[in-house]
Amino acid sequence: MEEMEIKRDAWGSKIGFILAASGSAIGLGNIWRFPFVAGQNGGAIFVLFYIIFIIIIGLPILISEFTIGRSTLKNPVGAFEKLSPGSRWKLVGGLGVIMNIGVLSFYALIAGLAVGYFFKILFGDFTGITTGAQSEQIFSLFTSNPFVTIGLLMVFIIITAFVITRGVSSGIERISKILMPVLFLLLIVLAIYAVTLEGAKKGLEFYLMPDFSKITVTTFAQALGQALFSLGAGACIMITYGSYVSKRENLFKSAVTICFFDTMIAILAGLIIFPALFVMGMNPEKGPALIFVVLPSIFAKMPGGIIFGAGIFLLISLAALTSTISIMEVPVSYFVDERNWSRKKATLIIGSTVFIVGIPSALSMGAVGWFSNLPFLGMTFVEMMNILFGNYLLTIGAFFIAIFIGYKWGIKQAVKEIEQYENIFNFKILWAFSIRFICPVAIAIILGYIIITKNYF
Repeated sequence: MEEMEIKRDAWGSKIGFILAASGSAIGLGNIWRFPFVAGQNGGAIFVLFYIIFIIIIGLPILISEFTIGRSTLKNPVGAFEKLSPGSRWKLVGGLGVIMNIGVLSFYALIAGLAVGYFFKILFGDFTGITTGAQSEQIFSLFTSNPFVTIGLLMVFIIITAFVITRGVSSGIERISKILMPVLFLLLIVLAIYAVTLEGAKKGLEFYLMPDFSKITVTTFAQALGQALFSLGAGACIMITYGSYVSKRENLFKSAVTICFFDTMIAILAGLIIFPALFVMGMNPEKGPALIFVVLPSIFAKMPGGIIFGAGIFLLISLAALTSTISIMEVPVSYFVDERNWSRKKATLIIGSTVFIVGIPSALSMGAVGWFSNLPFLGMTFVEMMNILFGNYLLTIGAFFIAIFIGYKWGIKQAVKEIEQYENIFNFKILWAFSIRFICPVAIAIILGYIIITKNYF
């Protein structure tokens, strides 16, 4: 065990860990998904409950994952096996490994499309486009070309794999120190531009002034689902990242910092999207098509629209990359730790597997009819993958992590790990109450909600 700990890769600095973990949490969930879900669920009132659920559900799960990872210095499967030897709890870690392969297969596709749109807008493909119908036609032609969708999927996986092969400190940490400051700067510049547009006030009111008459059961469910999705709570990513953390690191403060950055990025994304929508008189409830179909149709009519539009898709691409790196690291760490594979071998095999699994998703964007409308399910293959891995398995993973910490491994053992080297966990009583009672109940409710209503987040 001691030999393994010495050889194991680790973060080179505290700021590197914070930026990498924040980059993991910050991704498509914040910049692509958050604005349209907020738009569909009442704007500011959704944002209010989202922040509440980040604090009472997302943060406790995040702390739990960090604690499991650092306590064991292992990947998710090895971590659960070490803390509960010979039990079936390691299946939760195995679920995390499989989940991340599945998620990455369609996540990298959406990220690749964002890269493609960055160049399309920059090169003027949307010049003169003023209606949603025209924009939708461009999107359909773009995504129905299998060489484009599969090619962009492959490019994004290759970029992600290249970073992973460099290791934790030399690859993940180093690229995070570059990407995260660029991401923040780009967000701030775009947000300042959007809120200073003439007529932006209505968008800001919709986004920042809660209307309590819009509260519904769906508002609660979607806000909780978005909190889990945004942080990746339950995906075992933070178990993996936590396994590279120094024993002297204050896990509670780190988790709070990461949740703050994650939430701030989502809020800033809304400050970019909603003012622009209301300035151009567009509907904020357009759903997943908001970024790829609705926004491009308004760029031609906005002052500086081409630069603004290209900036948005560059932002999405950078945010997605910080997440795909963390997603791929989970299965790679499993094969490095448990199968003694080299990092390069594990990355090559996982990257190839993800690419193959992702091809049906790429074809389901319009290139192949069968994948675009799955028999008996009535949905595209990529939608099915999102529901299976991004909804059901993610929620199930979060539920079992809460149960494991609260009732199997134990609160005392977890607190002991957190409070090493005189790190004081001031909110341990509130955390313990949340992880034992609030988190399992709330997550079980959201799981029941999506099963019964099929209203996925």
